[in-house]
Amino acid sequence: MTASVSSLHTEHPEVAEMQRVFDLQKAAFKARPNPSASERLTALDNLKKALIKYQDQIAQAIADDFGHRSHQETKFAEILTSLDNIKYYSKNLKTWMQPEKRHVNPTHLPAKAWVQHQPLGVVGIITPWNYPLLLAISPLICALAAGNRAMIKMSSFTPKTGLTLKRALAEAFSEDQVAVVTGGGVVSDAFSRLPFNQLTFTGSTNVGRTVMAAAAENLTPVLLELGGKSPAIIHASVPMKDAAEKLSLGKCWNAGQTCVAPDYVFIPKGKTAEFVAAMRSAVSKMYPSMLNNPDYTSIVNNKQYSRIQGYLEDAKEQGATIIEINPANESFSNTRKMPVTLVANVKQSMQITKNEIFGPVLMMLEYEHLEEAIDYIAERPSPLALYYFDYDEERADFVLRNTQSGGYSVNDVLTHVAEEDLPFGGVGHSGMGKYHGKEGFAAMSNARSVLVKPKFWSMKFLAPPFNSPLHKIIEKVLLK
Repeated sequence: MTASVSSLHTEHPEVAEMQRVFDLQKAAFKARPNPSASERLTALDNLKKALIKYQDQIAQAIADDFGHRSHQETKFAEILTSLDNIKYYSKNLKTWMQPEKRHVNPTHLPAKAWVQHQPLGVVGIITPWNYPLLLAISPLICALAAGNRAMIKMSSFTPKTGLTLKRALAEAFSEDQVAVVTGGGVVSDAFSRLPFNQLTFTGSTNVGRTVMAAAAENLTPVLLELGGKSPAIIHASVPMKDAAEKLSLGKCWNAGQTCVAPDYVFIPKGKTAEFVAAMRSAVSKMYPSMLNNPDYTSIVNNKQYSRIQGYLEDAKEQGATIIEINPANESFSNTRKMPVTLVANVKQSMQITKNEIFGPVLMMLEYEHLEEAIDYIAERPSPLALYYFDYDEERADFVLRNTQSGGYSVNDVLTHVAEEDLPFGGVGHSGMGKYHGKEGFAAMSNARSVLVKPKFWSMKFLAPPFNSPLHKIIEKVLLK
């Protein structure tokens, strides 16, 4: 236990309680450090049953925390995706647990070598507010499959979701296997300073730096899933209708409060008006009205709403063109709902070009040559996702080879995150480490090297004193 955490115990009993649970999990892991495949599969099955049982309560809690979010959107985006991940991990777990045979250097023969993935211990998971269930459960699935124990710190921005998930997981697991921590401020800080065996954080780049610094006190390895400004590029050969249909869903899903939502789009020179018309049509089809539409999500709180509005006001003051898509011409005053908003004529001095938007706002840039868009992206921090719209495979491959991002999707947005067999994560400023797929199992395991030799010891032939006739023969054979 670090001194920084210990000193908080007398002043903050919730920190002392968190420490108690951590110590309990450490002791439980020490008593049983390598759960069998059967035990891990049972844990995943218990998680599945809890999610199914509590799906309606979870959806309602998220809707309450946001002010409004469709229950169906929550079930599709968070609960169904989590259940798919559990199914995928359950199917592949036994295979991943098998030793991976490795090559043995001829000098060391006879011997056997393999890699054995073993649990790390107690894993910490820090969850953001935008997908509070999915981004708690996805790392938890990896942790349980890898045989770990886990503590989940829920966002203070979604308190009802945190309490609901805490109740659901308390029914499914003993607290020495899985525990949920709620609260903010000092609790959040103390959580990241616990000496976990691995810590997964999903959130902003700025907070990610703070979490990484806190984890460094204990040399805790971190998996950071951050954000950034994820771009989209539309090739001139693609009908604007095709691209707008997909981009509009990406900006409207969860009201754009998605870490992999398209943040800005490169449009072929002279086609902005056509793109705007296509976006207006696509959005209006999904949401003919927005204010009282049960399918359209609110901005999560006043702080986030004011932040987005501040970006728009700053852009407008600096000469940007603000285009609202408001099919029913409704007034959104005194609510946290806002129309889908397109921003044209942007300048690099605007706040909207520097910060992740995280809302139903899409910045538009025009380009003449594909290389212009690629150079613009390359000059900035690597994004979490990059989207390219083109039906020509060679050009799509060209963009793939000449850009860097956590994920790359062609002719779609967002859905690569839901593909269970694809690793998910960022690069550079958008994060480090991957989870989902086999990579998630590996990220929360110790890839332990194992070398086994028989009684016969071949290394005696290489031992000093050197320059014996045998050494010379070995040198001649092996160093030629």
